[in-house]
Amino acid sequence: MNLDINTLFMVTIYVEAILGLLLLFAWAQNTQIHAVCWWGFAHLIRAGSVVLFGMYGTVPDVVSIDLANALLFTAFAVTWTGARVFDGRPVEPVYLVTGAVLWLLICRLPVFVEAVQLRALIASGIITCYTWLTAFEFWRGRDEPLVSRWPAIFMLFAHGALYLLRTPLIALLPATSDNSMYGSVWLTVLSSEALLFTISVAFILLAMAKERTELRHRNAAMLDPLTGLANRRSFLVDADHLAKRHSADARPTAVLLIDLDHFKSINDRFGHALGDRVLEMFADVARNSLRASDLVGRLGGEEFAAVIYDTSRDKAAVIAERIREGFAAVANEVDGRPLCATVSIGIAYCETAALDVQEMLVQADQALYFAKENGRNRVEIASLDMVMARAPQAPASATDALAAITSKSAA
Repeated sequence: MNLDINTLFMVTIYVEAILGLLLLFAWAQNTQIHAVCWWGFAHLIRAGSVVLFGMYGTVPDVVSIDLANALLFTAFAVTWTGARVFDGRPVEPVYLVTGAVLWLLICRLPVFVEAVQLRALIASGIITCYTWLTAFEFWRGRDEPLVSRWPAIFMLFAHGALYLLRTPLIALLPATSDNSMYGSVWLTVLSSEALLFTISVAFILLAMAKERTELRHRNAAMLDPLTGLANRRSFLVDADHLAKRHSADARPTAVLLIDLDHFKSINDRFGHALGDRVLEMFADVARNSLRASDLVGRLGGEEFAAVIYDTSRDKAAVIAERIREGFAAVANEVDGRPLCATVSIGIAYCETAALDVQEMLVQADQALYFAKENGRNRVEIASLDMVMARAPQAPASATDALAAITSKSAA
């Protein structure tokens, strides 16, 4: 079946314009992701360039070829800029118009006026550069767990490669009998691929924006906004998953309950802004002292907890001491003020096949109590003697104990 190139042009114009307006509408619903706005305008600019291409033969070539290509290059540059904005990189105004300006200058040189193949190769190269730069920007941000990044990278790379092969394929593929510009088999193939690419990449870019919004909402619900650590809810959910894994593959596990000493007096003496700074500093120390596989979270206020899986009692004590010493070192003086902030840590240890993190938090709280009673700025490991010594004061259940721990830290 033969495809009418004029029909393809018309369809491409409508599709580009509609997709551009849809992206702008999506951006208006959530203006925080500015990249969607850039991508919407890129489609509208591309629709304008296709309109000019479609006027070939009825207007001067400087409009239907030179200016149309300049707009097309600008559209790809805007898409690339949107990818930079998406990952928080600055806009580069000079590079936005570099391709278009370079093309318009080349078109004025006499040596290129009649060199159609060379002009086509240069145009393809400019589009390929912008397309691969867009793919590279998404690749640079791959640490963000967005699944839709990968099909976007693949499609952009493939589309750029196809444009790069444009000129060699013109020589290989036959032309139709009228031997006109629109009679090229390759132009039909290229137009069809560009249309499919336009539709596919628009939906993938929109999916990336939607996926990021959902990820941020999920993180906001599961992360403590000040420290970036897991909040109480997230910590307990992750601890429950760990307990289920433990039942299938039991390993020695330690639970740490950590409390910043005299934190209320820090807030009273130096203000809550500095108190928040101290909490952030502790979170950094805890992250750097624990393994990536360990759990750490903020239960509330100045109270934190950690679960160290597959460790010995001695190693858990060493890690706790590392946290205590590391925090005392960085919080000795904060912003020129002698804070001398410290932490007390209680440790509970489990070697059995059944792992109950909430019960271990109760035991760690008893060890933390002894650390406070014995002068603070120290680490204590829960023992039977501690349990017996505090038995009359113990809560009725592990759930009640955890609620007491949280309410105490929030006070």
